Amino acid sequence: MSGWTIAVFGFLAFALGLLGLLRPDSLLGLLGFEVVEARGPGDYTKVYMAASSMAAVNMGVYYMLAAASDWRPFFLWTVPFRLVTCAVFSTLVITGAAPSEFLGVGLWEGLGALITGYALWRERSSVGDPATR
Repeated sequence: MSGWTIAVFGFLAFALGLLGLLRPDSLLGLLGFEVVEARGPGDYTKVYMAASSMAAVNMGVYYMLAAASDWRPFFLWTVPFRLVTCAVFSTLVITGAAPSEFLGVGLWEGLGALITGYALWRERSSVGDPATR
């Protein structure tokens, strides 16, 4: 079950990363950021979108490969880091630095981490420590 949680997260990261590479304005809008017709000199929004989207594509591939190889130590390592990501992204919304729609990203990370953590706990309880496989 834990492998499925990682595979789903990886696929979604990969798909959203591709969306950001191919249609950055669509992803910006989905995240609640303002989409403008033209960007002025010194506005590197599109560059940042391409860089973060490429990172999401790569991360998605890493997660899917980890799931395919059933690399449970990796699954375990993702849980605390995704919870930290949830806290940081949620704080950006709470402080007004990011639009409210961006809270979905933080919740996606946090809920996904909790589901993966729960799945690992269940597997550990039924068949032994998954981190030792």
